[in-house]
Amino acid sequence: MSIELVTESSPELVTAMNTLVPQLSSSTPELPAATVESFVNQESVYLFIYRTDGPDSTILGMLTLATFDIPTGKRAWIEDVVVDDAARGHGAGQALVEAAVAHAQAIGSKSVDLTSRPTREAANRLYKRAGFALRETNVYRYKG
Repeated sequence: MSIELVTESSPELVTAMNTLVPQLSSSTPELPAATVESFVNQESVYLFIYRTDGPDSTILGMLTLATFDIPTGKRAWIEDVVVDDAARGHGAGQALVEAAVAHAQAIGSKSVDLTSRPTREAANRLYKRAGFALRETNVYRYKG
């Protein structure tokens, strides 16, 4: 198993993302190659992938780390963490989260935040194991 920080798009990445994203969100349409390339090329947004080892290496997980600067310092958010159904329970999620946190710290982020629905019990256990603490806050979304 290896974790990689993606620096360029590829047909393999497009295929992997179109396999993984529906496991995270059934309402997201298929991602065309140009969309994946645009996503990967964004400044301050980092895509980490989990890949199996060996000659038939396959991308089986991904995580997005978004960073931004505000007056109180650089902040980071982890989003869209997904590991393929077939690879869950083998440490891929933990490795992705740890790599993202290490990268956020290395680029000077003061904090790393994420959200997770309470029904995602395994994910919530993972985040607690990785050192995240539940915050007393309200999350609001404007859907104008």
